[in-house]
Amino acid sequence: MLVGYRFLEMVQDDLMIRFEERGKGEPLVLVHGLGGTARSWDLLADELVRHRRLVVLNLPGHGGSPTTTQTSTFDGLVCAVEHFLETEGLQAADVVGSSLGGRIVLELARRGSVRSAIAFDPGGFWHGWETNYVFASLMATIKLIRGLGRYRRVLAGRIARGVALSQLSHKPSVLSRQFIEQEIQGCADASNFEAIARDLTSMSTQAGPRASSVSSVAIGWGRQDRLCLPRQAIRAKAAFPGSTLHWFEECGHFPMWDQPALSGAFILTSLKNRNEK
Repeated sequence: MLVGYRFLEMVQDDLMIRFEERGKGEPLVLVHGLGGTARSWDLLADELVRHRRLVVLNLPGHGGSPTTTQTSTFDGLVCAVEHFLETEGLQAADVVGSSLGGRIVLELARRGSVRSAIAFDPGGFWHGWETNYVFASLMATIKLIRGLGRYRRVLAGRIARGVALSQLSHKPSVLSRQFIEQEIQGCADASNFEAIARDLTSMSTQAGPRASSVSSVAIGWGRQDRLCLPRQAIRAKAAFPGSTLHWFEECGHFPMWDQPALSGAFILTSLKNRNEK
């Protein structure tokens, strides 16, 4: 569990984002995925905070950050994060995102709103039947979690998690029950989950390239990702010419779950390479 955090809120123009800040030095902004929270980064945050000041967001509708009509769309979420960065003086920050958060940081790189972007298994590069597959998967997940109500904790059991998390983790057995339960609860509480899922799978493929002011884009992808299929990684790299693509072996949709040490090393190496350019 993360300790030593300042729990803060950014409130401006009827927009409130809860975020957590820890450590000292250059800021590193972390953006979780759909149904996640700031806690989704718990497994690798202790390593990252040794090197950077972490600013860990709870996206609107997640982790206690309220949603609005505007933040029930992908563009609304991007604008909310962009506004947050501007308000907090973080326009020149390095940003890391996972899944939905990965797509958000790539879009910020396209807009030139960040210094560098690192994306884990970003959404938005699905084609054809893959789009329907992602939408059906997301909706089945949220219906199951909410449908179980107070019994949803059963999904964290050793047998159930192997089925419930099969699209997201290549080895769910190594995750602690506490961590899985907090991720499941965060997903259940995400008030704009369905609206975002619909918007993500009805809009155009994520466009690039990065703005000229952005120093670098790095993309990490799990070889066993069963939600955003590995073939989509090639499309992501093509959309952002000059980006680096790193494959995580024996990893599902969330490398920071399956390989937290390697995920942290990938982030730090990408930041080092950016500094050397």
